[in-house]
Amino acid sequence: MEELAHAKVNLSLRVLRRREDGFHEIETLIAPITLHDSLKIEAASEFEFRCGEPGLAGDDNLVVRAACAFFAETNREQKVRLTLRKKIPHGAGLGGGSSDAAATLRGLNRFFDARLSHEALSNLGAKLGSDVPFFLNQTAATCSGRGEIVTATSLPASLNLLLLKPEFGVPTAWAYSRWQAKGKLASTIYEPQKFAGVRFVNDLERPVFEKFVFLAQMKSWLRQQSEVSAALMSGSGSTFFAIMRPGTDRDAIGARAKDELDANLWTRACETM
Repeated sequence: MEELAHAKVNLSLRVLRRREDGFHEIETLIAPITLHDSLKIEAASEFEFRCGEPGLAGDDNLVVRAACAFFAETNREQKVRLTLRKKIPHGAGLGGGSSDAAATLRGLNRFFDARLSHEALSNLGAKLGSDVPFFLNQTAATCSGRGEIVTATSLPASLNLLLLKPEFGVPTAWAYSRWQAKGKLASTIYEPQKFAGVRFVNDLERPVFEKFVFLAQMKSWLRQQSEVSAALMSGSGSTFFAIMRPGTDRDAIGARAKDELDANLWTRACETM
């Protein structure tokens, strides 16, 4: 069987405070998008994990960790082969690793007919990563706490997106460690944008932009394009999503971005789900 692991974008991300447990209290609106990895699950004589990207094929991959958590919870024999096909870029702020973990929990639960409840799966997922419980739902949601408190919601409409990512990534833990509670922002680049009933803002942009100046330049460029209704960094970056006006040739905008910003940009047209 195959389980899809959809990426996400943070349509809004507010960081409220640093918690005593080392995490941060957040409020975020997240939407799954059509870009996805896929996980193939097959019967095998012993546990195997395969991934087309050699750097992600180790035991520390969240797929392996999620599988170990599932088998520890259900006491089933680990006779399964998991093959992960990656399309979501690594270190992108699109939640690829967490989505892979959620797909593993969902898929193994179905494959072995373990009948773990959604609550049980969410508890397992929260131990693997703050946003794994969001990916178990596969729907837009507001998330609070450190991200593990998930309330399903719906968007007014599907959004046509263009994703853009430079060659470098931004470590999530580093981005949060650089966040500081401050007063009024000095630059208009951080001001909220509004489109289709959604308020787009990301409190991690400022600490990330202070080190990765190119990302600030990319956001400014996107907001200057007449085809773009709003542009925002997703999560801790380094991916940006641009909300495109209806009828826009997104591939043409992506080509323009490569020509004017960085020839090595990764770009992808997709939609919110």
